[in-house]
Amino acid sequence: MSGVRVRFAPSPTGFFHIGSARTALFNWLYARHTGGVFVLRIEDTDKERNTEEALQVLLDGMKWLGLEWDEGPGIGGDSGPYFQSDRSGIYHEYLQKLQDSGRTYEKDGATFFRLEGERYTEYDEYKKCDVEKVRAAPQVIDDRVRGRVERAEEKDFVIIRSNGEPVFHFVNVVDDIEMGITHVIRGEDHLSNTSKHCELFHAFGVEPPVFAHIPLILKSSGPGKMSKRDEGALIEEYQKNQFLPAAVRNYLCLLGWSPKDDREVMPINEIIERFDFDGINQGNARFDEKKMAHINAEYIRELPLETLAWMVSPILVEEGLVDNSTDEDYLQDVLRISQEKMTALSSLRQLIGFFFTDDYKFDEKTKDRIFKKGDPIKRVEELLEYLENIEKFTVQNIDLIIEEHSACNGFKKFEYFPVARFAVSGAGGGPDLLPMLEVLGKERVVTRLSRFIDYASNLSSS
Repeated sequence: MSGVRVRFAPSPTGFFHIGSARTALFNWLYARHTGGVFVLRIEDTDKERNTEEALQVLLDGMKWLGLEWDEGPGIGGDSGPYFQSDRSGIYHEYLQKLQDSGRTYEKDGATFFRLEGERYTEYDEYKKCDVEKVRAAPQVIDDRVRGRVERAEEKDFVIIRSNGEPVFHFVNVVDDIEMGITHVIRGEDHLSNTSKHCELFHAFGVEPPVFAHIPLILKSSGPGKMSKRDEGALIEEYQKNQFLPAAVRNYLCLLGWSPKDDREVMPINEIIERFDFDGINQGNARFDEKKMAHINAEYIRELPLETLAWMVSPILVEEGLVDNSTDEDYLQDVLRISQEKMTALSSLRQLIGFFFTDDYKFDEKTKDRIFKKGDPIKRVEELLEYLENIEKFTVQNIDLIIEEHSACNGFKKFEYFPVARFAVSGAGGGPDLLPMLEVLGKERVVTRLSRFIDYASNLSSS
């Protein structure tokens, strides 16, 4: 082990935001890159918002993304408890240390942390009383992403609220000290807190950890940070829409980090090997829904056929397209010719539903286009006559007989293809036509061509 210890410290509020997931991912990547330890610490002191259900959303999302933690809930470790709600005794001990050193005072029922530095008194016109002002010495932070950052706190700050609850800054530092965190990797929006945290570290006589503040994630269009209300902002959305977790994780890696060679789709082991702070960008990252979908499609197309069949089977069962009696070889044949056309598992019904049911709809736009060109009924009648006479219904034989008859009729075989596809699938696109006809089989194809003739004849007469 390298001695590197990083942590992800979320507050379970019922959502797993893409920004939080990216922060967890970057910590996980750095731990795996360095052979260090990834700690999951739960900031659950907000009793109104932090519920068991909310915690489960978070834990399920992290497991779905493959972000296994080395210490934390369900695993344990030597630095627990890993829930802040169970650590009040530790916070009291550290508060006592500050009180014993004269670094705290009470005001309006709250406990303040006293900064060391120049102090002076000013007259506050609003409060009509003398108020003590403070200027601490600047804290110099050698941030691994932002570079040299120099900030100074201007006034003492609260560490224990009037209701007795400790403030984020205080417990965050105490937990990092107690858990031996060596590197703090978090969003750039926390950079403004870092001088407070450094003041506390020094007050406890502890050298601050290495800081790395990663860029914010901006919404896909317009200004501003991506919020939970923006489309694509929640990990739960990708889970529900059957995205591949490896694809989502791959895309999150590219939100603020670059392998420096313009590659987008990379195996996670290679990302782990190459991940380091020098590859993290200073500029904010803009969420790109199309790029996410593109990467997801690339992952789907690269799946082994058996894995793809295992993944799609429950989806097709839920859609009512297959059941336990469905021929496994037929399913794999369908997937084999359809995989390169797949863009999302959530759209399986539109792409391959017609292989499993005769109850498919005819696409209206395709229908209009088909009926504007030539005589679709005559083309299908001809096609039906040719295909009925094929004994061995293979791609080669289908291609050969269509080629022969189209040449005799004085046009190219491809003039049959659009209407043939529409007749047997109701769609204008999908897998390559000839392999599609072979997989459907002669009986289905002939039946559907006959049905189309009736359908088209009724349209013409109405």
